[in-house]
Amino acid sequence: MTDPQTVSDAGTASGVTIAVDNPATGEVIEHVADTSAEQVAAAVERARHAQPGWACLGADVRSRLFARARHWMLTHRREIVASIVAENGKAEEDAVIEVVYCVGAFAHWAKNAPRLLAENRVRSLSPLVFGRRMYTQRVPLGVVGVIGPWNNPLINSFGDAIPALAAGNTVVLKPSECTPLSALLMERMTRQCGWPEDVFQVVTGAGATGRAVVDNVDFVMFTGSTRTGRAVAARAGERLVPCSLELGGKDALIVLADADIERAVNVALHGALVNGGQMCTSVERCYVEAPVYDRFVARLRERFAEVTQARPDGPGSTDVGALTFPPQMDIVRDHVKDAVERGARVLVGGHAGAGPGRFFEPTLLVDVDHSMACMREETFGPTLPVMKVADAEEAVRLANDSSYGLQATIVGKDTTRARRLADRLEVGCVTVNDVQSNYMAFGLPMGGWKGSGLGVRHGTEGLRKYTRLRSVSVNRFPLRRDPHMLPFAPASYRFILRLVTAMHGRRSPFTRK
Repeated sequence: MTDPQTVSDAGTASGVTIAVDNPATGEVIEHVADTSAEQVAAAVERARHAQPGWACLGADVRSRLFARARHWMLTHRREIVASIVAENGKAEEDAVIEVVYCVGAFAHWAKNAPRLLAENRVRSLSPLVFGRRMYTQRVPLGVVGVIGPWNNPLINSFGDAIPALAAGNTVVLKPSECTPLSALLMERMTRQCGWPEDVFQVVTGAGATGRAVVDNVDFVMFTGSTRTGRAVAARAGERLVPCSLELGGKDALIVLADADIERAVNVALHGALVNGGQMCTSVERCYVEAPVYDRFVARLRERFAEVTQARPDGPGSTDVGALTFPPQMDIVRDHVKDAVERGARVLVGGHAGAGPGRFFEPTLLVDVDHSMACMREETFGPTLPVMKVADAEEAVRLANDSSYGLQATIVGKDTTRARRLADRLEVGCVTVNDVQSNYMAFGLPMGGWKGSGLGVRHGTEGLRKYTRLRSVSVNRFPLRRDPHMLPFAPASYRFILRLVTAMHGRRSPFTRK
């Protein structure tokens, strides 16, 4: 995911304000603080002081507080949606999904966190630990720092705070400086819902503010570009604090010869253009088996031409909104230009929109190949390059020919065959006859391979990553001295060996039956 964050050594947060504009109009809508490193450190210290009390509340109390937050979000959904649309420039329907996600996340983690974080009994066959009660515990890490991106300012920022809070941590959230308003709205929500003070805090600012978060917290959850993710990981590594990184993607769609063409077109259209193509899980390249290529492209061209793009103005006003991050216009334009210069054809779109705001037309490219940037580098905009392939073997090979490995999609009627192909894709998530739906399945882990990140969000691992693991062994019936203790007694060790032989050595694996 392309983002403006930086954790370079150059510069410190100035403490002045940062202007937030509406990408669809270009108008400045708000100013927020550029939080200094000292202010970040103070916020983390407050969070650290509040954390033991938050953890001691227990899952039942936290569940009730989550329920309050869930109802607050539903009651204030119009205000939240308006805030996201204004700072992000996306269609209202895209913003509604962000609210739906967070409401669902509150419900899911309130219900499942107690079970996933419960003590786990451990059994052993070793005779040296007979009589012991052994178990593991999940202990909160302390203060979790969430550094969020600009493309989904609620889902990928506050959404990552919810499981961290459910695990008993406190959270300091640093949203993108381009889209900080919805995060500040969530901070207001926690106050109005009666959450304990300093359990959830927002620090707004640019790259130096993000660096200060990494330098002070006990765990870093970062969503953003692969370049910045490497810097975050390196900095966290210096401090020996864990981190989880959801980074860039170049997600592939494979359309098989037996695919339902209408379904395949809908998957391609939605996967490429939802949220203006500004999703880590956006379909950024498409491989179509030769027998259905012409039919697929003809229908996809018709559907691309029907897509609307305009300044968001309520439900149904537009399908594709603006580009949120200003430099993204140049990236999208350069990828289209490079493709055309190398022999690609533009079937629909291909130009920046006229008038105020940062708009780029929904763009359909054909006659593409892997020499082009649009097939190899993350575009993060409303474009879709489509490539004809001889067969599924070529499609899988080309899909794997990438430094990224976040998600992929396969469309085909023979789901058994599609699942076999999915097993060969070098990505963390695969959807068959679907696109991006896995992101709403909180029980299903989601994480990238290769340059797309480390760790996962969602699923058991997506919650437990916010904890430390403690092992406990209790000798309930201790002798004054165990047989294996010093000083060594040969008779005791002969007995231990006989016991182990009786337990584990009755039949040699080298003995023929």
